[in-house]
Amino acid sequence: MNFNDLFNQNEFAARHISFQDEAALLGALGEKDMAGFIDHTVPQSIRMPSELNLPEALTEADALAKLKGMAVKNKVNKSYIGLGYYPTRLPNVILRNVLENPGWYTAYTPYQAEIAQGRLQALLNFQQVCIDLTGFEVAGASLLDEATAAAEAMSMAKRVSKSKSNRFFVDERVYPQTLDVMKTRAGYFGFELVVGDFQTANEGDFFGALLQYVGKDGDVVALEDVIGRLKAQGAVVAVAADIMSLVLLKSPAALGADIALGNTQRFGVPMGFGGPHAAYFAFKDEFKRSSPGRIIGVSKDAAGKPALRMALSTREQHIRREKATSNICTAQALLANLAGMYAVYHGPEGVKRIANRIHALASAFADAVNGSDGLKVAHAVFFDTVAVDCGDKAKADAVYQAALNAGYNLRRISDNVLAAAFHEESSAQDFADLTEIFTGKAQALPEQAGGKLSDGLLRTDAILQHPVFNRYHTEHEMLRYLKKLEERDLAMNRSMISLGSCTMKLNATSEMLPITWPEFSHIHPFAPRDQVGGYMQMLDDLQTQLKAITGFDAISMQPNSGAQGEYTGLLSIRRYHEANGQSERNVCLIPRSAHGTNPATATMMGMKVVTVDTDEHGNVDIEDLKAKAAEHSEHLGALMITYPSTHGVYEEGIRDICQIIHDHGGQVYMDGANMNAQIGIMQPAEVGADVLHMNLHKTFCIPHGGGGPGMGPIGLKAHLAPFAPSHTVSPVEGATEGMSAVSAAPYGSAGILPITWMYITMMGKQGMIQTSQWALLNANYVAKALSEDYPILYTGKNGRVAHECIVDLRPLKAESGITETDIAKRLMDYGFHAPTVSFPVAGTLMIEPTESESKAELDRFIAALKQIKQEVLNVEKGVWPKDNNPLVNAPHTAADITGEWDRPYTREEAVFPLPYVRENKFWPSVNRVDDVYGDRHLVPSLPEDVGL
Repeated sequence: MNFNDLFNQNEFAARHISFQDEAALLGALGEKDMAGFIDHTVPQSIRMPSELNLPEALTEADALAKLKGMAVKNKVNKSYIGLGYYPTRLPNVILRNVLENPGWYTAYTPYQAEIAQGRLQALLNFQQVCIDLTGFEVAGASLLDEATAAAEAMSMAKRVSKSKSNRFFVDERVYPQTLDVMKTRAGYFGFELVVGDFQTANEGDFFGALLQYVGKDGDVVALEDVIGRLKAQGAVVAVAADIMSLVLLKSPAALGADIALGNTQRFGVPMGFGGPHAAYFAFKDEFKRSSPGRIIGVSKDAAGKPALRMALSTREQHIRREKATSNICTAQALLANLAGMYAVYHGPEGVKRIANRIHALASAFADAVNGSDGLKVAHAVFFDTVAVDCGDKAKADAVYQAALNAGYNLRRISDNVLAAAFHEESSAQDFADLTEIFTGKAQALPEQAGGKLSDGLLRTDAILQHPVFNRYHTEHEMLRYLKKLEERDLAMNRSMISLGSCTMKLNATSEMLPITWPEFSHIHPFAPRDQVGGYMQMLDDLQTQLKAITGFDAISMQPNSGAQGEYTGLLSIRRYHEANGQSERNVCLIPRSAHGTNPATATMMGMKVVTVDTDEHGNVDIEDLKAKAAEHSEHLGALMITYPSTHGVYEEGIRDICQIIHDHGGQVYMDGANMNAQIGIMQPAEVGADVLHMNLHKTFCIPHGGGGPGMGPIGLKAHLAPFAPSHTVSPVEGATEGMSAVSAAPYGSAGILPITWMYITMMGKQGMIQTSQWALLNANYVAKALSEDYPILYTGKNGRVAHECIVDLRPLKAESGITETDIAKRLMDYGFHAPTVSFPVAGTLMIEPTESESKAELDRFIAALKQIKQEVLNVEKGVWPKDNNPLVNAPHTAADITGEWDRPYTREEAVFPLPYVRENKFWPSVNRVDDVYGDRHLVPSLPEDVGL
C-alpha cells in the first residue's frame, strides 16, 4: 500500500456513489464492466473525442480548506448600501432547524401534497405574511427576485388590463436593477416602457404602471392620488414595496393599488451576494387565474379534514406549454419558508420593534448630520435610507473613503450625495461611527426614539393576528413547531425521490456548510469589487469547471433558475440575430419530446412556437424537422431541444438535427435538464448546441429546498457570448456593455454557488465521469427490473435508456381502472415519493433514480412497485372492489387504522404492505387531497383552525 492510497484523495466519490454495488448492477444487465455497459448504452456518434479536462479530486477537508482560502478574500464590511439588500439576523433556531436541516432543504416541490403538508403549511404562513402586509386577498408562494417579480407584474397587468395601449409606465424611483430587468422583458413582449416622475404617470395612455413605495434613494411619498388617476384611465397599478417598511406604512391595497411586489430578504435571509431570496407577489382576488408562479391553497382531504395543496396547478407551464402565463418553474420555497418563520418567531410585536428601530436609527442619524458641516439630508420623509448631500464632490469623496476605512460601505448616489441604509443589525456603535464619519464627531443615540413618517403614511390596521404568529415566540415552542412540520414531509433524508428530469441526488453536508460562512452570506451584491475577490475567484473557477464539462466558450452565471436560464439562452440568440440584421428570425422549433418549460419561454421571448413531431421511439422525427426548418427557413431563429430527450433516450441523430438548424440560419438551444446523462460522456457544444442552460439544482447538487432555490447558468459558444446579460449597477466581468440583465443580482443566487463548486472539486475528473456512468447504470437497472411488471415506453440503443425511464401504466389502467395517480398515492404508504406523474406522456411514471442511490435503496423502490403491481392485479381479478381497495384509498393515515375498519383488505395490507415498511414507517398526515374542491374554493390564506 502506498501513501496515495492512504491519503485517499478520491474519498468523496465513494461517499456519493455506492461503488461496492457495481458488479451486482452490471451483472443484472448482463455486462462485465462499466466500459462495456457504456458502449452498449450510449451512441458512439455523440461520445466526447477527448478526455474531461478537470483536476483530480480533493478530499472534503482539503476542498473546504481551499474554499475557505477564497472566502477570506471577501471583505465583510458593514453594509449600508441598501438598494433592496440589507444585513439581517436569521434566528439561530430557524438557521439550524430549517436552513441547515436536510428535512427541509432536500424536499421536492410539493406536487404530492399528502406528504408535503409541513412545507405547504410553512408556505401558507409566508403567503399570510404577504397578505397581511400588502392588504391584498391573494399572495403567491414566492417568485425568483424583486426585479423579475416586477417584470411579472408588468406581464400580468397586460393580461388583465382592458386598455389597448402597449405602453407601461415605470416610476423613475424604482431600483435600477429592477428597471434593467424590465427593459429586457418588455423588449420581447413589444411593450414600450416610459420612465419618469410618478406624479406625471397619468399624463399618458398606459395599460399599467409600476410605482416604488420607498424610492431607491430612500424617500417615502404618498401615492394614493396618482394611483387613483392611473386607475381612472384604465391602468393596472403595481407597487414595489420594501417588506420591512410595510410593517409601519399603509398597505399598497389601502393606497388603491392592484398588485404589490418586493423582496422578503429583510425577513431573516442573508444577502448572499445577491441571493437566493424569495420575492413576494400579492394582488386582488379577481386576478388569481392570471397570476405567475405558485399559490398554496386550503382544500380538504378524503376524510373531510383541512389539507393544503398547490392551487390552480393547471397554470403550471409544463402543462400549458406556450399558453402558460409564465415560464417560472422554480420558486424560492426554502427562502420563503425562512421569511415566513421569521415572522412566526418574532410575531407582530417583534417585527414592529425591528421596523421601528430601523426607522428610529435612520431618523436620529438624519437629525445628527443635517446642517452639520454643510451637510444636508435630501429627503424629509424616509423609512431607512438617509441620502446626504455633502455639498461637493471632494467632501463626498472624503466621507465615502472614511467610511471604507472604518469598515462601512455606503452608497454613492451622485458626485455629491451619499446614502446610508439602516437595517436590523444597525447598532448604537454604528450610529456613533457613522455620525463621526459624516460630521467629524461621534454622537450617542438620543434617549427617545423618534420618526419621520407622518400619521397619514402609517398603517392603522392590525398585522399578523393569526394565532400562528402569536404562539411560538420562545425557542422551545418554535423548535417543536418546526419539528412538527418537518415530520409531515417526506424528504430525501428518509427515502429516495425518483423524479424524472429533476435529479434528486445527494446534497452532501460538506457542500452545504460554506453557504452560511459569513464571508459568503454577509456580502452585498453591489459591494465594491475589491471587497469580493473570493467570490470572483470562486465564480471564475466554477465557470472554468463548467466550460470543461460542457465544451462551451463562455458561461453566464446570472440566471437564477432553470426557467431563467432558458429565457437567457433564447435572449442571447435573439440578440445575436438582431446584431446580424436578422431580427425577423423569430420562429422557434420545439420537439414534442422537449422539456415542458421550453414553449412558455419561447413565447415570452416573442417567438412563434412550431412543434416538431416525434417518432414511435420517442425521437425527433427528422423528416418533420427538415420540412419545418425548410418551411420557416427565412424566419428560423432557434431550435429548443432537450438532450437526452425528456423521453429518457439518447437520440443518435443529434448532430444531424443541429446541422439542419444551422443550415437554415438558426441556432440550437439545448435544455440542460438532463445533464446527469452527459458528464464525461458527451459535450453539448461538441455535438452542435450553441447555447445550453445548466440546472445546478439538478445535476450539480444544489438542493431543491421544497421548490427552490435554483440556479440556471448558461454556456455559450463564442459567437453568442457577447450577447449574455450584464448588469446596470454592477457590471458582469467580461460582459458586453449595454446588455441588460435578466435577474436582480449580477451573478444570480451567488450565495449557493459554493455548493456546486464543492461538488465538482470533491468529485474531481474521475468522480464527475462516474456520476453520469452511475446515473445510467442505476436507471437501466431499475428499468430492467421493472420491465418484468410494467412496459418501458421508450428505449434507445440495445433496448437501453439514458438516466431515466418511462413506465407505461396505460395498459394496466385500461384493464383495472387503477390510475397513475392511484399508484403515485399508494407509493406513499410504502414510504416513497412518487416519480413524475403523467409527464411527458399522460398515463405514465417517469423515473430517475440518480447515481447517489445505493442498490439497497433501488431494490426497496423496485419491490414497492412490484408489490403495487400485484395489488392492481387483485383489483383486476375482483379480489378487491374497484372503488374500495388500497390503491384508490391511498394514502392511509394513522387515524384510518385506529378507528372502525370495514374495508375489504386488512389494516396490515393498508399500511405495512412489505416487511421493511413496518420498520421504517412514514405516516402521511392527511388522506388524499381533493384538488377539485381546492380550486373551486380557493383559500390562499390561513383559516383560524389551520397552521398550529
